Amino acid sequence: MIQLLLGPDDLTRIRFALSPLEELVHSVPVLTGSGQHMAHRPWRTRALPAVAHIDLSVLRALTEGPRFVADFLAPPPEAMTGHFADELDAMASTPAEEVVRSLDEMRAGQGLPESLRPLYEHPERELSRLAATMAAYWSAAIEPVWPRLRSLSDADVAHRAQQLTTGGLDRVFADLHPEVTYASGKLNIDKPRHHAVRSAAGAGLLLVPCVFAWPRLLVLHNAPQQPTLTYSPRGIGQLWSARGDEQAQPLTELMGRSRAALLVHLDLPVSTTQLAAYLGVSSAAVSQHLSVLRRCNLVTSHRSGRWMLHQRTALATELLLPGGPPESR
Repeated sequence: MIQLLLGPDDLTRIRFALSPLEELVHSVPVLTGSGQHMAHRPWRTRALPAVAHIDLSVLRALTEGPRFVADFLAPPPEAMTGHFADELDAMASTPAEEVVRSLDEMRAGQGLPESLRPLYEHPERELSRLAATMAAYWSAAIEPVWPRLRSLSDADVAHRAQQLTTGGLDRVFADLHPEVTYASGKLNIDKPRHHAVRSAAGAGLLLVPCVFAWPRLLVLHNAPQQPTLTYSPRGIGQLWSARGDEQAQPLTELMGRSRAALLVHLDLPVSTTQLAAYLGVSSAAVSQHLSVLRRCNLVTSHRSGRWMLHQRTALATELLLPGGPPESR
């Protein structure tokens, strides 16, 4: 059992944040098959060949421990939505003694894997190599789907914020994760193999939705880091859901296979690059189809940071329903 004690000051410092680096770290066991991955099988199928050229031995050893993921891999994000490059720089700047402490905690009296020995003995030198590996992995496996991951987590944060406003912390933690219970300033996390009590002591609490954490709840409670819970956002089951041609069959006959397939994939905001990867066509072709769909009021587009995200309109969703819009049935 892990218990976090939240005083009055902590309750005013509860915040949410999204972390691309957290998504990367927790995706590795999913990719390699050592973690739960049934919900993420479509992503895994696409990502495996994309990272085949990257040596993931050190990253795997750091993320696939029986009890812990190395704390220093994903420092708690400072901003509401972290930037991958900034988070990676923070990881690469971890003090050597913190790297060693984290690795000692990971092995918990067991021998250190040979792949981690250089990092243990020469942290300053090896952290830069690890950062380069993580950057390559990000580009190949996570960056193409980051807009979709972010959209799902953004929706979850909005939902939790509404819960906090209307029902307080009791309501937020009631369905955050089965391992979490909250009462009278005490946050209890049911981790039978872990035993710790920590007072947040004014540091507050950070809640980080992470798609690839599913179905686990991850806890960072070691001082001086801000106490952090990493949990699965709502809607994981639909994130990579298979989209059969039959859903778009009537529209396929009307507007062609490519444009109908685009609409099927646009239930959540998605980038042009991601759509191109999903459909196996060029980004230029996707952009051309999106322009037509926007002029027909079937797609909306908006900028989020450096991403241009696209989502189908309510009209397009109705057209995808069996039988067409309700008024036509």
